[in-house]
Amino acid sequence: MITCIFFFGGYRATIHDVAKWQGSAAGQTSGDVYVFTYAWPAAAPNSDKLAKSDDLSAVSSFRGVGTFDKAVSDIESCGADRIFIVGHSSGCAISKAVDRAVVDKDKVTLVALDGFAPDVDQLARPSTQVWAAERKQGGKVFVSRNHDGLKKILGARLKIFNAPSGTTKWALHFSLVNVAASDDIDEPSKGYKNCRANLVWLNP
Repeated sequence: MITCIFFFGGYRATIHDVAKWQGSAAGQTSGDVYVFTYAWPAAAPNSDKLAKSDDLSAVSSFRGVGTFDKAVSDIESCGADRIFIVGHSSGCAISKAVDRAVVDKDKVTLVALDGFAPDVDQLARPSTQVWAAERKQGGKVFVSRNHDGLKKILGARLKIFNAPSGTTKWALHFSLVNVAASDDIDEPSKGYKNCRANLVWLNP
């Protein structure tokens, strides 16, 4: 059974960041799992400025640099038995848009990791997964950046990853993509440090 994973990094995720994630994910899976990754887009072609973190800027910039159509084409032509379209943080805006553009969704699982929630029609598909993170320590419960907002939208539908380390919102936010995330992570550029890809959604 062939599985293809298409991963869309969040705000400021660089090519090097998603390459680390790709290598770790590939190392944890079998030879019939293929991993494709997408960094956070530039604001415009040949620009040294990044797209803003809001959903409209993310999607329009991803389209503008020409990556959107390629991602959709790659997904539709991959021929896999299982397809995962995975977004993290603001990257969920891009993964949502890409998912909407894919015509045949029979084999597609959309996964949102502590970011923009899928649309109503996407949530209507039983396979769709939305995750946030928690860490229980010293009688307290620490949560990821978008945990509370997603809980309000999804209620019991929200899946919870119990992080093995970290108590800050940033650390728990990145624990959804990097199991090694710790409280040293205090902003996005550090999120993939010592990256050990979190694949909790692959076989939930």
